[in-house]
Parts: sequence; C-alpha cells; structure tokens
Amino acid sequence: MNSREFLFTSESVTEGHPDKMADQVSDAILDAILEKDKSAHVACETMLKTGVVIVAGEITTSSWVNIPEIARETIKKIGDNNSLKVESQSADICQGVDPSKGVVAEQGAGDQGLMFGYACDETPELMPAPIMYAHALTRQLSHVRNEGLVDFLRPDGKSQVTVRYADGKVKSIDAVVVSTQHSPDVTEKTIHEAIMDLVIKKALPESLITAETKFHINPTGR
Repeated sequence: MNSREFLFTSESVTEGHPDKMADQVSDAILDAILEKDKSAHVACETMLKTGVVIVAGEITTSSWVNIPEIARETIKKIGDNNSLKVESQSADICQGVDPSKGVVAEQGAGDQGLMFGYACDETPELMPAPIMYAHALTRQLSHVRNEGLVDFLRPDGKSQVTVRYADGKVKSIDAVVVSTQHSPDVTEKTIHEAIMDLVIKKALPESLITAETKFHINPTGR
C-alpha cells in the first residue's frame, strides 16, 4: 500500500444484537408514550440479558402505557425468545478473544466502540462507503433470516467492511467480516456458503470486490 492509499473500517449490527435490542425497546416505549402525550418528557434506558429486561429512567407524562408488554412484544418481534439470566461470557465469543482458543491464534480485543460521523458524496445516502456497505450486509443478513431463506440463522449478527482508498477515493473493498448467531447443529461449511451467496454477493457491489478481497465468515468458528 503506497503513501496515497489507506484503509478504513466500519461496523454494523443486526436487530438481534443486545445493544440494538435495548435501543429498540427504549424507542418503542418512547413512541407509545408520545402517541398518547406529545408533550411528554421521556428519558428511558434499557438494560437486558437473555430472559431479563430492566427499563429505567425519568418519564413525565399524563398517559399510561404497558411498559412490560411493549418490551416483551418488541423482543418477540425481533425473534429472540430464549431465557436465562446473567452468566459467564459465551464460550463462542470467548474463543474469539482468548489466545489459542479460536481458529486464528492471534486474537483481538474483547469489545470496543468508536463513534463519529460526517457527510460525503461517496454514496447516495451521503455517508462514508465503509459504514453504508456494513449496513447493507446486516440488512441483507436480517432479510435472509426474516424471509426464511435459510432456517439456521438467529437474530444477533454483526458485519465489518474495510475499504481501500486511493487519492481520497474508494478503490476497492479490502476485507469483509460477517458474524452471525446460528443454530447449534448447522455446519461451518453451510454457514459460509449461505452467507457468501445470500448475503455478501447480494449486498456488496461486485465492482469493488477483487482477487485480494478477504472474507471472514464467523471467523472464530462458531
């Protein structure tokens, strides 16, 4: 990579990711209250673990909404209906961050987050290409699950797209990561083939895929 080139990575998550689920519960409660009381003051936060939802905050309103039922229906609509409480970190996640436990020996951080934004002309949405392609992958992943195109996908999923820039312009897609929750009995080969054919090839522009583009599908192995 020469001095006029650089790589840029962005991430997106599906509706079944815990952070996104919490946001959707809070948003649904806000919408329900504002529908009845447009002058309401709502500061609503949600914390959840499988089987447990905690809604807290400060709400001033003349209306009444059934918060437990709203939370329950929002989560059911997403498609998550398992049940358990606080427990150790998932072994499937752990093997992705602990040395020598996963498919790849060298592992990364357990979790991380970096948020910023700006407008540009790289995409019709006036958003940077990496985040728009990451969003395209998670939207397609959700579409495949919700439409029942395969029967082994579960609600939680994540994507990362690394774009190569040259002279300030999008040149190619350098790397793609798609990780998805799935049923325990599906094979790694089946997941790889389905994600490549039904998600990646449908969501990303073929013109930006090169022979050097790297694809990582459930790279920890589960």
